[in-house]
Amino acid sequence: RPWGAGQSPPKGGPECAGPEEPGGRGGRRLRTAFSAEQLSTLESSFQRQRYLGAAERRKLAGRMRLSEVQIKTWFQNRRMKLKRQL
Repeated sequence: RPWGAGQSPPKGGPECAGPEEPGGRGGRRLRTAFSAEQLSTLESSFQRQRYLGAAERRKLAGRMRLSEVQIKTWFQNRRMKLKRQL
């Protein structure tokens, strides 16, 4: 429904994404906005160990209230960032 005068569009949460790219197939995952505390925990885990096994990933995901896929993806992206920096 269109927004009337003086009304603003509904606000999304931290994981709200913009419109899909033209020509896309849809089903795109939303971007995760990690909290400062989560980033700190992830970074300290990465400093100790660059690759997580399944057990460590499950444990970290449960402790941080994130999915295992989010943890796995963050570690992959962080390794690529390190590779670019080197």
